[in-house]
Amino acid sequence: MSVEEVKARIAKMNQRQRREIQLYLIQLRSETPAWRKETTRRNRELAAGKGVPFSELKKQLRA
Repeated sequence: MSVEEVKARIAKMNQRQRREIQLYLIQLRSETPAWRKETTRRNRELAAGKGVPFSELKKQLRA
C-alpha cells in the first residue's frame, strides 16, 4: 500500500478513528532512540533548573 493510499483511507475515517491513528503514530515516534535521547536531555535540563516555571509560561501564552 502506498503512502497516498494510506492518506486516502485515513481521509475517509471518522474523527475517533483518526484520533486512534494519531495516537499510534505518536507512540511509534516516542519509541525511537532519538526521541528517548531528546526526552532525557530535556528532563535533565528541567532538573537542572533550566526550564520555564509554569506561572511564567502562562504569562507568555497570554501575551
